[in-house]
Amino acid sequence: MKNINRRRFLSMSALAGAGAIVAPQIATASSPSVKANAAETIPTRVLGKTGMKLPILSMGVMRADNPAVVRAAYNSGLTHFDTANGYQNGKNEEMLGEFFKDKNRSTFTIATKGKANLRSENFEAEYEELLNTSLRRLKMDSVEIFYAHAIENLEDINDPRLIKMLKKFKSEGKIKHIGFSTHANKPAQIDEAIKAGIYEVILVSYNFKLGILPELNAAIQRGVDKGIGFVAMKTMVGGAANAEGSKAVDGAACLRWAWQNPNITTAIPGFTSFDLLDNCLEAAHRPSLNDADKKYLAYLQNEELLYCQNCEKCVGDCSKHLPIPTIMRAYMYNYGYKQPAMSKDTLMELALGGNVCANCTSCSVKCPSGFKVADKIAAITPIVDVPSYFLT
Repeated sequence: MKNINRRRFLSMSALAGAGAIVAPQIATASSPSVKANAAETIPTRVLGKTGMKLPILSMGVMRADNPAVVRAAYNSGLTHFDTANGYQNGKNEEMLGEFFKDKNRSTFTIATKGKANLRSENFEAEYEELLNTSLRRLKMDSVEIFYAHAIENLEDINDPRLIKMLKKFKSEGKIKHIGFSTHANKPAQIDEAIKAGIYEVILVSYNFKLGILPELNAAIQRGVDKGIGFVAMKTMVGGAANAEGSKAVDGAACLRWAWQNPNITTAIPGFTSFDLLDNCLEAAHRPSLNDADKKYLAYLQNEELLYCQNCEKCVGDCSKHLPIPTIMRAYMYNYGYKQPAMSKDTLMELALGGNVCANCTSCSVKCPSGFKVADKIAAITPIVDVPSYFLT
């Protein structure tokens, strides 16, 4: 593995946390950025059997820490806002709760998420407290959608304890609709969700770079046929148009591509600035792909970006069987999203410790997406040693 300039990495991470590293200016593929115009209508679609009618553009609030951006999105016609218990250590939900506390509850919908630690002996009590904490932060009695967050193992979808708790939350009126979010094994997980029979919404990573699109689209169609609604995340392939994360992707083109599938009810891009919101609104007001979009996406198709496909081939190639897809997601959070704290939290959950590639003289991983896996691991794993106060 190649050595990394550790001092440069640490200073970069610290600066990112302090806000000195910001997303580059986006150059759109089709037309100049437009200012939000609430008078323009954003198309809507129905979210499966939930009956919820949502604009095709929603807000992924994960990275946002400025309520003024939330206000601009809301005033521009966005009505669905997606957060999670763990985002910004709870501050994300608190921000939304404060913003929406005096708003008419019929004018917006909220989705939040919680990771289910099914390996814990106290899972039921812990999961209930997790949801109750989210509701307290949001200052709400209920949310429209609650997702079992970041499901990876196929068997977890039908775990009796998880099913029991999700049904309990719904019967108590704390959540209106049950869902789960997933980055990996998507076709198989969708089929498993159909068998389970309780899931109404699936939040799925969906973008033009996916190598399993035929299989995924077929699975999504099977889900739709059973009344499941689909929400798209990771539509912007990591937010960067190059492997280093220094050039922003044109989100408008990426969103237009996703909306060509009528089974995608809405997308939740994580814009954090007014310019990025404008770029997304441009797409929502003009959602059809044009020739410039197609040319741009065809160019990106052959480029190494930041989005890991979660094909997991790397895990089999790696002599240590490292959870490389999750490490790559941490890389994307830092270098693409400019969210070093989230990157560190993601790696800390893995509890890998030390130099994970120690004693490897060469890397045996051959990534189908062309990722230089060893280099990326070396560039991101030192962040676990960076004091958290530099990253917030």
